[in-house]
Amino acid sequence: MIDSSLVILYVNNPEASARFYADLLGKQPVEASPTFAMFVLPSGMKLGLWSRHTVEPASTGTPGYGEIVFSAECDEQVNSLYSLWEEKGLDIAQPPVALDFGYTFVARDPDGHRLRVYRLSQE
Repeated sequence: MIDSSLVILYVNNPEASARFYADLLGKQPVEASPTFAMFVLPSGMKLGLWSRHTVEPASTGTPGYGEIVFSAECDEQVNSLYSLWEEKGLDIAQPPVALDFGYTFVARDPDGHRLRVYRLSQE
């Protein structure tokens, strides 16, 4: 069986995106260059930011067709992160709302990648 531990987003400016994610995540990248940056999250998952201008083979995709999802422990944490991200000036695509799977909101990074925060419903 194979496993995945790295998600890569193709970004316009990896250095600017690294600053954005450093502020959002409260941590510095473990690797940074003009064309690539990488963060290691507490779960062990890695987030890579690769220049869409240098990735090989070239990417033809458009940001926003997928999401990076962050889990919250309670509705109050969802609301707190929403307020914080709104204060930071993130583009909010969906304010907090209760959906079938739980309580959630969606923001976008500077390249248009979707960032979802959620708390799973507890049946």
